[in-house]
Amino acid sequence: MYLSKLPINTLKEVPADAEVVSHQLMLRAGLIRRLASGLYTWLPLGRRVLHKVERIIREEMDRAGALEISMPVVQPAELWQESTRWDAYGPELLRIKDRHQRDFCLGPTHEEVVTDIARNELKSYRQLPVNYYQIGTKFRDEIRPRFGVMRAREFVMKDAYSFHLDEESLLEGYRVMREAYKRIFDRLGLEYRIVQADTGAIGGSRSEEFQVLAASGEDVIAYCDEDGFAGNVEIVDLPPPNTPRPAPSESMTLVETPGVGSIEALASFLGVPPEKCLKTLLVRGTESPAVALYLRGDHELNAVKAQRLPGVATPLTMLRPAEVEALGSVAGFIGPVGLDIPAYVDQYAVPLADFVCGANRADYHYRGVNWDRDVKLPEVADLRNAVAGDPSPGGGGKLSIARGIEVGQIFQLGDKYSRAMGATVLDAEGKPRIMQMGCYGIGVTRVVAAAIEQNHDERGIIWPDPIAPFDVIVIPINMDKSEQVRKATEETYAKLRDAGFEALVDDRPQRPGFKFADADLIGIPHRVVISDKGLDEGRCEYKSRRSPDVEMVPLDSISEVIAARRRG
Repeated sequence: MYLSKLPINTLKEVPADAEVVSHQLMLRAGLIRRLASGLYTWLPLGRRVLHKVERIIREEMDRAGALEISMPVVQPAELWQESTRWDAYGPELLRIKDRHQRDFCLGPTHEEVVTDIARNELKSYRQLPVNYYQIGTKFRDEIRPRFGVMRAREFVMKDAYSFHLDEESLLEGYRVMREAYKRIFDRLGLEYRIVQADTGAIGGSRSEEFQVLAASGEDVIAYCDEDGFAGNVEIVDLPPPNTPRPAPSESMTLVETPGVGSIEALASFLGVPPEKCLKTLLVRGTESPAVALYLRGDHELNAVKAQRLPGVATPLTMLRPAEVEALGSVAGFIGPVGLDIPAYVDQYAVPLADFVCGANRADYHYRGVNWDRDVKLPEVADLRNAVAGDPSPGGGGKLSIARGIEVGQIFQLGDKYSRAMGATVLDAEGKPRIMQMGCYGIGVTRVVAAAIEQNHDERGIIWPDPIAPFDVIVIPINMDKSEQVRKATEETYAKLRDAGFEALVDDRPQRPGFKFADADLIGIPHRVVISDKGLDEGRCEYKSRRSPDVEMVPLDSISEVIAARRRG
């Protein structure tokens, strides 16, 4: 393709409303344009990338034996009411009415629709297992769309749903999909980790996420290369500490701490490390007004773990200052001494001795506090997020922490939807059996953004070869003035295409520096520059987008040079 035939407007300045690198570069490179909050039009260059991601996904899903279908975006309320998610899903479900005042929604996911298909189309165990998949549009009415296509309201997703006679078959289907996903992300050229995950609103008994590692990622994952463990910090179950609690060496003392209402300020004011302080959080209870949660001052509460505790209300809700005062305490100065409410203590706060904590009165703390002597040790639980250096649950080493972008997730749903919606088949004895289900999703548009977050520099995007909009860009110098350059450019373009490369010729009447900057911004992996000077020597200039080095190579072997340098 010739760039003069491809209307593209690149931007030099970073758009003011673009917060993350992928959003900035997708706008600057002309991949997308904003239509409304959380809604984007994909322009020709961006659509080429999407097509390549979709092609890789489709090839591997077909290879794994999945069957492609296409389900409507608009879904009737009756199906969601059957599964009980019409009310439970929340405001992200955009509800609409047709002209007859019948209730519908724009589908954020398709468990209900595909279960309806299965209960009508699958009659016998001989038709199982089966895996239906689609690549299409989803809509979630995000309260605050942000980060461009990373968290948009409308997005493209690959979702697949498998149906099985029993759990053994489900486990095998899950394994097949897990291997297919590994092949997909390997082929996409992305660095990723497979992590244990919470099942969330989708539900089920087991779930794993595919996380692309990127410094800008919203998710925090813990992993251990020694034993292969990886998990979202929200669900990492930490082994108990093997540190014994020292004997008390101080008396409990009330100290004045004016205006000191945070762990950081307290540690600085008293000259003690944060890990010698006790953090107290009050959350709403189910059988009592509040439940106290105690953690070491340098640790963060894990909300997923906390809301699974008996007596803790779901969703996890922190008490407001007025509610704290009603319990006889003061926000910012809460502590266990004299606080008579149900409580849990994190297992890593149990070994604390002579610690500092709030005194339940404004501007005062206690120091020298000890469990059992000054306050009864509450029930012990795993309450906190994992941090770097924690022992791996896999038993093989220490955890490292990285940020990641979730691009895929797989679930063992079991009979969550099939039981609610009566999806059965007849088994070998002619008896109805509720089908077991698996669910497997990939955020296609999010994959594009994640690839940019992981692959960019100060000049622009650096696409992995398999998903770049074009494989190579040919930049002729003064083609409008040199017949030699024009002829060599046309011949090189034809040879590259014959060799199987998708080539783009920048034939625009612009300065070379302008063309080089656009090529770097768009991120095309391989650049070929043709000039009179090089042609006089039978050579052209070659540069990989991933390398700062420029090479002069024989023009007649440029296809072989690019083939040897391709990644992925």
